[in-house]
Amino acid sequence: MQQPVLLSSENVTQRFPMPNGNMVTVLDNISMDIRKAEIICLLGPSGCGKSTFLRILAGLMRPTSGKVFARGKETAGLTPGVGMVFQMFALFPWMTVSENIQSVLVPLQLQREEVQHRVSTVIKMVGLEGFEEAYPREISGGMKQRVGIARGLAVQPELLFMDEPFSAVDALTAESLRTDLVDIWDEAEGQPASIVMVSHDIKEVVYMADRIVVFSANPGRIRTIVQNKLARPRDYRTPDFLAMVDYLHDIITTNELPDTPPAAVTTPSQPVFEPLPPVSSSDVVSFVEYLGSHGGQGDVFVLAHEFGKEFSDLINIVKAAEMLDFIDTPKQHTVLTPLGHRFSDMDTENQKVVWKQQILTLSIFKTIHADVQTSRNGIMLDDEVQDRLAQLLPNENPTFTFETFINWARFGNLLAFDDDSDEVSLQ
Repeated sequence: MQQPVLLSSENVTQRFPMPNGNMVTVLDNISMDIRKAEIICLLGPSGCGKSTFLRILAGLMRPTSGKVFARGKETAGLTPGVGMVFQMFALFPWMTVSENIQSVLVPLQLQREEVQHRVSTVIKMVGLEGFEEAYPREISGGMKQRVGIARGLAVQPELLFMDEPFSAVDALTAESLRTDLVDIWDEAEGQPASIVMVSHDIKEVVYMADRIVVFSANPGRIRTIVQNKLARPRDYRTPDFLAMVDYLHDIITTNELPDTPPAAVTTPSQPVFEPLPPVSSSDVVSFVEYLGSHGGQGDVFVLAHEFGKEFSDLINIVKAAEMLDFIDTPKQHTVLTPLGHRFSDMDTENQKVVWKQQILTLSIFKTIHADVQTSRNGIMLDDEVQDRLAQLLPNENPTFTFETFINWARFGNLLAFDDDSDEVSLQ
């Protein structure tokens, strides 16, 4: 029998204003149900709106349009029956472990005995016995996150929301916390009945989730929902587990790094302005050089580990390298192009020459460079450049785009930027 719906969203859309007066759409028409007795993980690239959506579900933010329903009733304000665990520990440094947990119970106006009972219960649940009187400075990062989880559980929530709760701790601690949390959920008597977690870690998602909601970005939409029917307890090393990891890898790379570019919707005479991935030139150069010294190719997920980057960060680096024709991305692999091979072997000065040639193949650099050339004295203020970027890329944040644009332009000796006068000029 299908479990009842505890919380649902209906056509949730979120837009934010930008400095130029345009609106950027972060979430577009998100509808989904959260049922009793399940763990749902929201998975997707950085900036796809996962955390924003979680906050909307919790009632911490009102959507631009759309509705949220708790057990069939539209919510207004904070969603009832929700506990929150955030990425950073956010503990009060002047309070002990017990006092930090008690602090979330103050608004409930409970009797003292009930507060003490709840605190002692969750301390036992999360393995903090013996640390009740310790201060945050006296305990490890893993212990601090256990306090955060205990605070989320102390309110006896029907739904526990977690925003990348294990990303601030080391890998072994994260694995232990995941195991303990699943055990707590499995043994709990309806509190929490369900968990909704934001994550960027595919193995973490496969280990924890019953349903995996995969988001795409720009704007954030639900790309697909994957049912995870692996039996519990789950083992990271089993063939079925690894097959599910590979399946999610394929979904994400197909979306983020397609084998063929999308069909152009403009006429050939109209330039296409592609958003710039938010990565530095040094990251792109280092990645191309790394590939060059490691056989010229590799699996993007293996490379993320080897290169010491989060998967979503590496995806942006790969996108940038592909835009500049240094790599190709068949399926989930990255392969150096002939130009990429040559670039990886060059000294810095020659790399700068090639970099300049390649960024000038991008319409955004070609257009802004021409604007600076034709401006008075060959100089534009950064505000003028940001306004121009906002015109050319109306759905992007011009401040963030400007930072990437100037970084790339400086490395290629295409444009100079004076931080004191805020002037962009020709090199």
